Amino acid sequence: MAFCQKCGAQVADGTPTCPTCGAPMAGAPAPNYAPPAQAAPPANDAEANKGMAVLAYILFFVPLIAGAHKTSPFVKFHTNQGTVLWIASLIFGVVYGIVTAILGAIFISTATTLSGLGAGIGIYGVITTILSLLWIVPAVLAIMGIVNAVTGKTKPLPLIGKFTIIK
Repeated sequence: MAFCQKCGAQVADGTPTCPTCGAPMAGAPAPNYAPPAQAAPPANDAEANKGMAVLAYILFFVPLIAGAHKTSPFVKFHTNQGTVLWIASLIFGVVYGIVTAILGAIFISTATTLSGLGAGIGIYGVITTILSLLWIVPAVLAIMGIVNAVTGKTKPLPLIGKFTIIK
């Protein structure tokens, strides 16, 4: 196999022109060219960038602003996980607000008597307390992500880990 002197593409021996760029190949000695190798992440990438990876779960935008997600695959992974977690929490917060507003309208404002109002407030309080306990899920996911970052793992979070936003 020979390499094109103009573009570096591999060309079968005896081919008169490069199939990629069309440069003539006849009589030209094959250059000692190898395609550029992909830069491998440093072996200690996780160890060197644990702080920024942990920060991705607390303030997801800091690694983005600092550009650390561009230089470290470890930070990029955890910044993506932190960003997806933040978006999921935001969506949950909006849904929670809408649901509690609707429940308030149903149980509180539809009461026609004082005793009915007390019962409505009681039912509303129980349901919103149960819904409020769902906020534990994003907190647990954040803790799991922080533990993964501290231990140097790139393990996706349950429920949301399969989504990729930062490419």
